[in-house]
Amino acid sequence: MSKKIIYVVLVVALLFPMALSVATAAPLEQETIYTIVLGDNLWTLAEKYLGSGAVYRAIVLATKAKHAEDPTFAKIENVSLIYPGWKLLIPSAEDAEELMALVPRVGLVTDVGKVNDGTFNEFAYKGMIWAAEEYGLQTAFIETLSPTDYEKNIIQFAEERYDVIITVGFMIGDATRKVAPDYPDIKFAGVDQFQPDVIDNVMGMLFSEDESGFLAGALAGQMTQSKTVGIVCGMEIPPVVKFRKGYENGVRSVCPDCTVLGLYIDSFVDPARGKEAALSQIAEGADVIFGAGGPTGSGGILAAAAEGVWVIGVDQDEYLTTFGRGSVAGSDKLLSSAMKRVDVSVYTAIKTALEATFEGGNAFFFAANEGVGLAPFHEAEDDIPQAVKDKLDEIFQGLADGTISTGVEL
Repeated sequence: MSKKIIYVVLVVALLFPMALSVATAAPLEQETIYTIVLGDNLWTLAEKYLGSGAVYRAIVLATKAKHAEDPTFAKIENVSLIYPGWKLLIPSAEDAEELMALVPRVGLVTDVGKVNDGTFNEFAYKGMIWAAEEYGLQTAFIETLSPTDYEKNIIQFAEERYDVIITVGFMIGDATRKVAPDYPDIKFAGVDQFQPDVIDNVMGMLFSEDESGFLAGALAGQMTQSKTVGIVCGMEIPPVVKFRKGYENGVRSVCPDCTVLGLYIDSFVDPARGKEAALSQIAEGADVIFGAGGPTGSGGILAAAAEGVWVIGVDQDEYLTTFGRGSVAGSDKLLSSAMKRVDVSVYTAIKTALEATFEGGNAFFFAANEGVGLAPFHEAEDDIPQAVKDKLDEIFQGLADGTISTGVEL
């Protein structure tokens, strides 16, 4: 085995403790030393020299290995950041194939919906891509069409021996726990999936939705003029129940005589029903609507904003998604969004797997570790009085340090 291949194996072992053990590999031949010029990126270099942009990670690994013996070669810390003047080692196509076999693979199985749905699925995907760019991983995703496909989709990645499998949403939790014990060498991480008992290779990523909902309620309770506010919820599952109860308690913490209207809708992907529910609440006097149900809730706040009513988004910053960074009508009526940092949780789960610190059980994200909170006010910034903002800051700090409780227990 050549000295260069030994370095490659050592570097990969350091970077990816969970990578498969490596057998002897052929010596590197026809390698190319390349100096980066302005406008280069790793994908196009891989296409030019290796025939496929998708194998750019082989260049990263070969260069990292070369750097270990010759520091004049680039020490690539982030695959999306390379600079003119850096030296790269581009392996032969044959060696690139061998190197790619060393690159950990992460697969993501969505809940029913797509990776660009503007809610959980999209931000779980973004968390995976964040980790992939930082660590140089191979990634893939499967968009679930029906709940009956959950188990089949997870097994597809497991049978292909992916190193980490991310599953998205409470509803896919049972399938994740069922499949995982059959593949003990694969790490599974589930968004919104409580683990009632510890399975060593399964991490549940949980959020204090009640805290995020409480903040949204405190905002709504201070902005309402009619003293009636509403919430359009998705399915009645624990995370959504926590959002609703937190919201109700948050409203009453700042407006004890306010009325909170709300209902559950048995789908997360029915914006038409969300719209109908929001308009019904407006007809009953609600002048702030919180949408807490994926695309169903988004349909509600889009309709409400079009009617000139204040709205609050959920999960992620809906100004950037549902309201298209201000390009969608009604964006000026979005007060904020009750955020769950799903991207952070997915990135963290992958990071722990790669760094051999992954633990089965539950990982919690809450105000104290900035796993939940309110999104920026964007266009509504000048419409929200400073006293309201100060009160929200006070509540967030109280939630973070434990001096304020949402009063929600499930």
